[in-house]
Amino acid sequence: MGSTVGPLHADAPARAVAAHPHDVVFTFYRETWTDARRRGMYMAGDRLLATLLDTPRVGRLLVANPWRSTPIRWARALAGQRPTPFDGGPRRALVEPRRLRRRDPTAIPALERLYAAYDRALERAAADRGLVRPAVITTNPFVAGFAPLDWAGPVTFYAWDDWTSGVPVRRWWPAYEEAYARVRASGRRVVAVSQPIVDRIRPTGTTAVVPNGVAPDEWRVPGDPPGWFADLPRPRIVYVGVLDDRLDVDAVREMAARFPGGTVALVGPVGDRSLPNRLSGAPNVRLVPPVDRSEVTGLVHAADVCVMPHRRNRLTAAMSPLKLYEYLAGGRPVVATDLPPVRAVDPRIVRVSERDSFADGVEEALGRGPLPEVERRAFVDANSWPRRHEQILAVALAPGREPDRR
Repeated sequence: MGSTVGPLHADAPARAVAAHPHDVVFTFYRETWTDARRRGMYMAGDRLLATLLDTPRVGRLLVANPWRSTPIRWARALAGQRPTPFDGGPRRALVEPRRLRRRDPTAIPALERLYAAYDRALERAAADRGLVRPAVITTNPFVAGFAPLDWAGPVTFYAWDDWTSGVPVRRWWPAYEEAYARVRASGRRVVAVSQPIVDRIRPTGTTAVVPNGVAPDEWRVPGDPPGWFADLPRPRIVYVGVLDDRLDVDAVREMAARFPGGTVALVGPVGDRSLPNRLSGAPNVRLVPPVDRSEVTGLVHAADVCVMPHRRNRLTAAMSPLKLYEYLAGGRPVVATDLPPVRAVDPRIVRVSERDSFADGVEEALGRGPLPEVERRAFVDANSWPRRHEQILAVALAPGREPDRR
């Protein structure tokens, strides 16, 4: 195991600004700058990029989309679908390597060739823009594992998910395991959102666990809830997030049955197409499409209780649940499945063990009521993204470059 970086002192941001800003390369995985902008820059990688775009600690910044398919780009252009312009300023640039195929291969030799080519594209783009031995921060496990990056400075893998656990990417699990092994062998730096992810990668370089956070500007003064929400029968029990196989449908149905005069609002995109049918017998469960970021704070702040009824599996055990931080930033009583990352968030969360009733947990949380305003604001300040990013940059921008031991 490599050295571990702990939390920084509260005044670290003022002391940490380097006399000579660092050049940095940041790479997305599976999603693009356009995706990040359209969803409001709210996911972990998006938030980090927003800081990189703004902080004086970064000199020149090259942002790299993952591989994109040229034929698909042409088709979208013909259909009038245009990417979001990159507005980073004169010392910021966006590069998008192109290829024919849409998805990454699963075979290791093919990935080696593909990410060697991606590496060359980054090197050319960095040289064209005058970057000198830039620090690389990548959210892409294949860049972290397979790209040589001999021309760059220190390489940090920002692991905001455990890719070896996601069911939709099951066919790549062996490739992710090999990428993790190469990160381990190379001594590259790793920042992960949870300890279980660190335990799976087993890095040998500098390592830090930095969980998700909240944006203070969004949560210090929550907005009003959407009009449709204010009219829902109470208690209003709210879940915000992707509605996929992580969701414990039995727990949702139990809550709906326990509070038949209230509403269980599941707000987010439906990732599991079987979900509407499985919940069709619960008339007070309402499936709501995603709402804008400007509405999330008001919706959460107006809920009577916010919940995270997740199934227990390898994926959920490795998450840093962003929604829990936002629920608490909204001052709501919170109920969640008792999982290792949940225990690390806040002791005020009502945790439901495997043998207990989720509806009982909701009743307990409703009895507790919302956080006092002073506690809510203190939580926002203590768990802000700026604090999280100082911890990440303390790892990624530290001097030195680990020797490649592969």
